[in-house]
This record gives sequence, structure tokens and C-alpha cells, in this order.
Amino acid sequence: MAVLDRPEADLPWVTIVWNDPVNLMSYVSWVFQSHFGYPREKAQQLMLQVHEEGRAVVSTGTREKMEADTEAMHGYGLWATFQKDD
Repeated sequence: MAVLDRPEADLPWVTIVWNDPVNLMSYVSWVFQSHFGYPREKAQQLMLQVHEEGRAVVSTGTREKMEADTEAMHGYGLWATFQKDD
């Protein structure tokens, strides 16, 4: 009997926050600290990556968790998407 091989289920998913012209950098850092529980330094590093590179991966996990994190970012007014990690 063959075991079902589902590699797509094993791939991690990521939530990406994109740069936008609306939110202040201090607010974005606050969101990362508040929602994800990141220490201030980590939150600021991610915020600068969003600002300077246009995007940052802010969380990794199951598809369901990344959907929830993406929806949460939308709730904070941030531009976010989720996708399979490359």
C-alpha cells in the first residue's frame, strides 16, 4: 500500500507585509510587537526591511495560521499577503 506523499502540505507558508505610503514606521513596529510579540529590536528590524526593501516576511507556519496573520495585518490597516515559502 502506497503512502500518500503530499509535499505541498510540508512546505511552510509565510505572511508578507508590504510597504505602503500610509502607515508610520513607528506604528508598523508597534503592530509587529503587539500582534506577534516580537521584541522591540526585532519589530524595528522587520519594519526597516518593509520600508527599505518594500516587504518583509513577518511570520511562518501553516496555511491556516498565515491566513489568520494576514487577516490580522489587514485589521491593523497594513498591506499583507500570504504564500508558500520558496
